[in-house]
Amino acid sequence: MRRLFPVTDETAAPAPDGASGEDAGREWSLQELAAAYAYPEPGPGGPVPWLRANMVSTLDGAAQHDGRSQPISSATDMRIFGTLRALADVVVVGAETVRKEGYRPARAREDFAAMREAAGQRPAPAIAVVTASLDLDFSLPLFTSPLVPTLILTGAAAAADRVAAAEKAGARVVTAGDGIGVDPALAVRALADLGHTRLLTEGGPRLLGQMVAAGVLDELCLTVSPMLTAGEAQRIAGGPAVTVPHRFGLVSMLEEDGFLFTRYGRTRAA
Repeated sequence: MRRLFPVTDETAAPAPDGASGEDAGREWSLQELAAAYAYPEPGPGGPVPWLRANMVSTLDGAAQHDGRSQPISSATDMRIFGTLRALADVVVVGAETVRKEGYRPARAREDFAAMREAAGQRPAPAIAVVTASLDLDFSLPLFTSPLVPTLILTGAAAAADRVAAAEKAGARVVTAGDGIGVDPALAVRALADLGHTRLLTEGGPRLLGQMVAAGVLDELCLTVSPMLTAGEAQRIAGGPAVTVPHRFGLVSMLEEDGFLFTRYGRTRAA
């Protein structure tokens, strides 16, 4: 792993073996990754919601291969995936992604236990599923045996029988929309009201597109995979285009085996 940005005296200096920078050829510890991806420190007014997305894309823009992200990922990408989860209060994910990727409850990680306890976090992040229809299999471990109860984000007009089924399975149903669907801004506010301010979304593309359109995304952690897939796979964000593109600035970039691990933050007006 090596750091390409931001450039410092240490990263710019040539390593003894000819590689660039002190990080070249060395696997970063989980603690170093956690420091590199730390959420912003709370301001004088206390914690405010910060929503980051973690996605992977091939060189030709595919977010999936055969309907899943795993084939275009790597071992280091998965270590960063685990680190981002370990930093979050809650992982927000769309129902279709839950179904396709076979989501399971987030697990407690011993490597991050002390860090989470010091930050006042639960042993593992909650999973929050965004769904209008609640068309989910509530017999799955995500609902029946999570370390932290799974949340269901849905609209006020969601079918009462599906809400009852979710609650019977042990999930907590949270209203985040006036109709059937979910309003991303209301979802962020509802999660913050529950004490979840370090937010992470893992998509899928439709959910991320809705968050982009609503202007609630603060940060994008994007892994650029050195692969080409062609085909008609989705991009990392789908749905209607925004009227004016949202500008993000590069915060950091790491590299290993041709994979680029980038971090972009929203550029806000002064």
